[in-house]
Amino acid sequence: MRIGVLGGSFDPPHEGHLALARAAAAQLGLDRVLLVPAWAPPHKPGGPTIPADRRLAMARAAVQGDPLIHVSTIEIDRAGTSYTAETLEQLAADNPGAELWFIMGADQLEGFAGWSRPDRIVQLARLAVAWRPGAGDPAMEQLSGPVAAGRIDVVDMPEVSISSTEVRDRLARGDDVSGMVPAAVATLLAPATSS
Repeated sequence: MRIGVLGGSFDPPHEGHLALARAAAAQLGLDRVLLVPAWAPPHKPGGPTIPADRRLAMARAAVQGDPLIHVSTIEIDRAGTSYTAETLEQLAADNPGAELWFIMGADQLEGFAGWSRPDRIVQLARLAVAWRPGAGDPAMEQLSGPVAAGRIDVVDMPEVSISSTEVRDRLARGDDVSGMVPAAVATLLAPATSS
């Protein structure tokens, strides 16, 4: 079994998250991809703006009926600050013999050496890193530093210029977010804009 793991705040989940999951699955031959909403990501001291239970509901709505992408509650269930190394350790224990890939964007890779236990992360999983079209492996290895050298697979995909911050900003202004988030997520976000 080849499993991709895409963690994040998903505050809210958007089409860019799903495009990354699908591109990684297609290019790396993954059997499934797990979206793992964080309870409290360490890189966001203020925490997500949407409560964990709502982010989890939106992530589930975003992938409903998708045979490839599933939602894992591992970090929500654990509560507290969500560290990737701990999540991968539990996923490896729960899926003996599975090959794991941790999916991320190149922007995250730049600070990877400063993450909690990056050496453990790359022991447990390869890194599937979305890179801009035309960029090659040497540039990726240079970004990752020595800790992840030789443990990176490049995921080629067109740039998706959607961010959760942009979605929240548009909602706050009362603007339409169709095309930025799955329709089921837009429905769940709608009540939040009427308060």
